[in-house]
Amino acid sequence: MYSSHSNKSAPIDKPVSIKKKFAISSPMPRLFIALVASVAALGMSAADAEQARLLVGIVVDGLDNDYLDLLRDRFGEGGFRRLEREGAVILNTDYGPGLDAAAATATLMSGAAPSLSGIGAEKRYDRERLREVDIYSDPDILGNFTTTGFSPAALRVSTIADEARIAAGGVNVVYAVAPSPAQAIALAGHAANAALWLDSKTGNWASSTYYKEMPVAVATRNRTAPLSSRLDTMSWTPTLAPEDYPALPDHLRRYPFRYVFPRSNTARLDMFGDSPLVNREVNSVAADLISTLKIGQHEGVTDVLNLAYTLVPYTYGKSPDNRAELMDAYVKLDRNLEQLFSDIDRRVGLDKTVVVLAATPPSGRSRRDDEQWGIPYGEFSTRKAISLLNIYLMAVYGNGDYVTAYHRGQFYLNHHLLKERSLNEREVRSQAAAFLARMTGVDRVHTIDEVIEGHAGEQPEALRRNTVASTSGDLIVSVAPGFEIVDDFNSNPVPGRTVMVERTASTVAPVFIMAPEIAAQTLGQPVDARAIAPTVCRILRIRSPNGASAAPVHLVKK
Repeated sequence: MYSSHSNKSAPIDKPVSIKKKFAISSPMPRLFIALVASVAALGMSAADAEQARLLVGIVVDGLDNDYLDLLRDRFGEGGFRRLEREGAVILNTDYGPGLDAAAATATLMSGAAPSLSGIGAEKRYDRERLREVDIYSDPDILGNFTTTGFSPAALRVSTIADEARIAAGGVNVVYAVAPSPAQAIALAGHAANAALWLDSKTGNWASSTYYKEMPVAVATRNRTAPLSSRLDTMSWTPTLAPEDYPALPDHLRRYPFRYVFPRSNTARLDMFGDSPLVNREVNSVAADLISTLKIGQHEGVTDVLNLAYTLVPYTYGKSPDNRAELMDAYVKLDRNLEQLFSDIDRRVGLDKTVVVLAATPPSGRSRRDDEQWGIPYGEFSTRKAISLLNIYLMAVYGNGDYVTAYHRGQFYLNHHLLKERSLNEREVRSQAAAFLARMTGVDRVHTIDEVIEGHAGEQPEALRRNTVASTSGDLIVSVAPGFEIVDDFNSNPVPGRTVMVERTASTVAPVFIMAPEIAAQTLGQPVDARAIAPTVCRILRIRSPNGASAAPVHLVKK
């Protein structure tokens, strides 16, 4: 700015400072200038913000805040503690009742509840074929390194990975790695390059021909170093000295655990899949993909690498008290995360990466306590329940097979018979629910009508959202805590099997978001799990998945 006087003004090559020019003027110009400067700064900040090169989405089945607090001093600096130190921590992400890891993962990735996404559980009951099927099974699709075909056809909505792929016009890449096909496909979405999971029969890293790629590094791993050939050389032993695990009773410290997976054990792949060693395998495949496929190296777009880990309580131990195993699983996962973040930082740069780690709620089942403690215990036999319910309905409506199946807490009625007899389905369901509610071991019974209308349970709207009406049973039963569900209707009890009993479980779990522009912060208030996907999409500057209706979480920026 220059003086308007030609004679007594400062020389033309000597500008007068803004501060001096307005020294005796009103405060309004100062406010105006500050406002202009702030707007300009915001504009420059938005313009200069670089598009993230990589999104790493991590889902951990069963991660619990209490164990993170207990073990914080045993963690390294680069895993969980890094997420807490540098990221936003949402302590209580609420999923609502009744979701397993597969349904919770789909909710996280899509921002849509099961009633909208179509994914209510890892498996569903097929009324026509009268059997349980994997939710993503697809008979029209061939498997890759597996005999079973899977596709995301059951997932009715788009996901974060899909939206990232669409936003980049397909120039970027999307890969997902998980122990199970249900989680791998939810993480991959519809438009990914590949979804990879461990085949439970062979131990191969498998995929589906629905996806266009089978990474060479993974195919080579299956041929040259398959898990089946390495498994009998592996063992799971404690990472730390026994005295370094906090709050352990003396008898658990005195006899440290050790688990092996010999060829002679037919359940060894299942045992391995429940152990923290499977997380190391996921990490190894992820490292191969990052190094061989140049993930995160594509200019101007965001690549996606989604991973799933597990911290489910180990059910194959000798003692029902598995605290030592569970704490060691946390410590091992912390090391896995530290290695993963180190690989990403070296090859991509964490300053160019958005990391989202989300826990799914812990399971509502655990091993039965030893009888010496006198904890009330009972058995709920599905065969007995179906038999008694069928006898009751025959007494009311006449002879016939009124109950066709039990599947994961749900009873299915014979709709063909009800239609043939011109019976009112709603009335029959109501009669059946009233009878089951009086059965020993039953806590609550809801009809599908009550659920859909939002009149069921302590969280009726949440239960409605989390129920897929098209695949649900007619009656939804909750068994009382301390009771074991003996599903002898679908299978014969196995002698010496691990006895799992019902427990009341939390429906909340933590989420960590570490991104270059997000300040470290902690949110203690409950957050709807459906809000995570829109929040991540806002950080990536892409649109939210098409089924996401919740508002993004407000996160403070740096």
